Amino acid sequence: MTTRVNGLAEIAALAGRDLGHTDWLEITQDRVNLFAEATNDQQWIHVDVERARSGPFGGPIAHGYLTLSLLIPLFGELLEIRGVRMSVNYGLEKVRFPSPVPIGAKIRMAATVVFVEEVAGDGVQMLLGCTVEVDGSDKPACVAQAVYRHYA
Repeated sequence: MTTRVNGLAEIAALAGRDLGHTDWLEITQDRVNLFAEATNDQQWIHVDVERARSGPFGGPIAHGYLTLSLLIPLFGELLEIRGVRMSVNYGLEKVRFPSPVPIGAKIRMAATVVFVEEVAGDGVQMLLGCTVEVDGSDKPACVAQAVYRHYA
């Protein structure tokens, strides 16, 4: 379920709030291949299906940075922000990739608003705690703290 807020005061009121989970998203070989092409990261564990079958993961896996990049669209499923002039991805505090994402696996994101603080320029900064889960796995694929800024 998407949480909707309007303006900086409502964003600030989210501090400490659990935003829940996104829907499941299947990671396909086509998506991995497009990411590999876009980033020029053609490592065989991602794009060479035959070779990857005999590799350490038993098949091809998604790039860690592909999984990380999916925080942006997944975040959009959890929170819709209106009443601001601009929102920007400000960076990351911590990122870890505890387990791989096999091709064909489904992932989803759970997120919590850790804190919201005022920043110069009539804005707020939000720290979002994100966990990307893999369907059927006990370990997450990605754990990250994403920093977003929103300006009135």
